[in-house]
Amino acid sequence: MTRIARLALAISALAAGSVAAAEPVALQCGRLFDARAGRMLDAHTVVVRNGLVERVEPGRVEVPGARAVDLSGHSCSPGWTDLHVHLGSQSSPESYSEGFRLDPVDYAFRSVGYARKTLMAGFTSVRDLGGEVSPHLRDAINEGLIVGPRIWAAGKSIATTGGHADPSNGVNDALSHLMGPPGPTEGVINSPEEARQAVRQRYKEGSDVIKITATGGVLSYARSADAPQFTQDEVAAVVATARDYGYKVAAHAHGEEGMRRAVAAGVDTIEHGTYMSDEVMALMKRNGTWYVPTIHAGRFVAEKAKIDGYFPEVVRPKAARVGALIQDTAARAYRNGVKIGFGTDMGVGPHGENAREFIYMVEAGIPAAVALQSATVHAAEVLGVDDQGVIEAGKRADIIAMPGNPVDDINAVLGVDFVMKDGTIHASPGG
Repeated sequence: MTRIARLALAISALAAGSVAAAEPVALQCGRLFDARAGRMLDAHTVVVRNGLVERVEPGRVEVPGARAVDLSGHSCSPGWTDLHVHLGSQSSPESYSEGFRLDPVDYAFRSVGYARKTLMAGFTSVRDLGGEVSPHLRDAINEGLIVGPRIWAAGKSIATTGGHADPSNGVNDALSHLMGPPGPTEGVINSPEEARQAVRQRYKEGSDVIKITATGGVLSYARSADAPQFTQDEVAAVVATARDYGYKVAAHAHGEEGMRRAVAAGVDTIEHGTYMSDEVMALMKRNGTWYVPTIHAGRFVAEKAKIDGYFPEVVRPKAARVGALIQDTAARAYRNGVKIGFGTDMGVGPHGENAREFIYMVEAGIPAAVALQSATVHAAEVLGVDDQGVIEAGKRADIIAMPGNPVDDINAVLGVDFVMKDGTIHASPGG
């Protein structure tokens, strides 16, 4: 990203609406979700000081000297984590042409609003799995310049020539010759050696996680949605190099063979997983691989495929065919005991609607409490952190609340009206 784009994030300071929590703060919760146990508890008081949970006490407790926040009609939960977003973009019929018209600074400005919507929906952390804006957005949020969730940024996804995330797909011959073929610096590889170089380039650029596109994809300007696009040696080189730098690896994958290669090589998560077979599920269970279904994205693209002109014709049949299958795959994976983390692929669908994924998970037969765990304690495990995902003494004060009880009625997740991140209140009932 250019320095101009970096400046765009800096000058888009949207701190208005954030309230720095006085110390201490006592959140008087009508109910409290115990993410470790996967159950809703009765009334508890959560005391927050210096950005951390100081203590959690049963019942409604008056804390001398503390600012009391009355959440007695609400269910409090650890802030949610969406393990698969793209904050630098959002799907529309113009998405494919905008790449030729817009500059990085334009995407940077847009990402500011997308980040804020995501936080206000209750998502205090995200993994941004592919986008050059995201590392800079992460830094601007961490510096307090703008409001948004905590970001684990992949930067540019790693692809193969012509594969999903090859940035030159759909470019005409004249432009292709002018640009030249993309290589490892641009995240496109064709050998184990180039795979290692691409990971090192992501390290140089400040990524937090590595993302590969192990198979074709739905929205790329290419015919295949599911063909394997990395050799076994290439995936293994990515994973081995990532481990050298302490990185986890997320693998976009729709097709069975590409998934099998990725899981066998040791990736940490499979994203989408549309054509996941029982054999792949068994391998994932043996290797401890997590599955991030992104049902929302599947349903979104299947619906938009019905609209003439929303997608290019090379994309439309893939969206109709693949998108409709992901919810069923998630149901089978849960029944087979595959570990599931929460992710939406938001940026395909509208930012801020992330919580609808919970509803789709429950529709697939996943219990509401398990779905909520997938975005809290289990998401923290996927990220490899132990300071969030639960409301316990010493953990980050990432706490959200909503009227109703989402364990009894999952639709309550759409009503989040209290958001605290690192002890700072960004939204509260009544304003």
